[in-house]
Amino acid sequence: MRKDESDAIPLGGDTSFRERAIEPDKTALLLIDLQKGEYNDHKVSNSPQDEYLWDRIRRLVVPNGRKLLTTCREHGIEVIYTVIECLTLDGRDRGLDYKISGIFAAKGSWEAEVIDELRPLPSEIIIPKTSSSLFNSTNAEYVLRNLGVQYILMMGIMTDQCVESAVRDGCDRGFLITLIEDCCATHDAQSQQASLSALKGYCRVRDSDEVIEEVVGHA
Repeated sequence: MRKDESDAIPLGGDTSFRERAIEPDKTALLLIDLQKGEYNDHKVSNSPQDEYLWDRIRRLVVPNGRKLLTTCREHGIEVIYTVIECLTLDGRDRGLDYKISGIFAAKGSWEAEVIDELRPLPSEIIIPKTSSSLFNSTNAEYVLRNLGVQYILMMGIMTDQCVESAVRDGCDRGFLITLIEDCCATHDAQSQQASLSALKGYCRVRDSDEVIEEVVGHA
């Protein structure tokens, strides 16, 4: 995406611009909160009311995410992770909402590690955050600009919380966002669909097969 292309958008807008295909050398895949503290055997067995969430992670997010990771890595797309992780051991640096909600993973803890099924490679970036949107409590925008990123592919949990916040904030910061709907999950189907519907004005929504086809077809 060149500046002259964005400058040429008419004053009345052109929503088709949001539907542009990615440019792999200007794209990052962002995985949000897919960490051991949020998805582990103990939590699954002790929260049967969230069976929709666990099933969706197990059946869709993990297998589709693995295929997506492989494709992105093979085609030179930056892979970036963000995880809930404090800068301290006692969580005193957390935002007020995280304190109220009891959201906490200590610095360097097991809970802050990416789940084994989607583990990062040694050279891939992991950005710890203490707010719903990584753009509010990290230097993510600075890192993305340094990498020359203009397009962001997003996946993770929860669709209607941290993922949705990142989509909205990333859009406002001038990135073109693709939300990968079958690589996201939240507590129930109604919340999942409501979030996807609400975000259509901020990003394009695709499934993992469509994204993979686009990446491979660009080569």
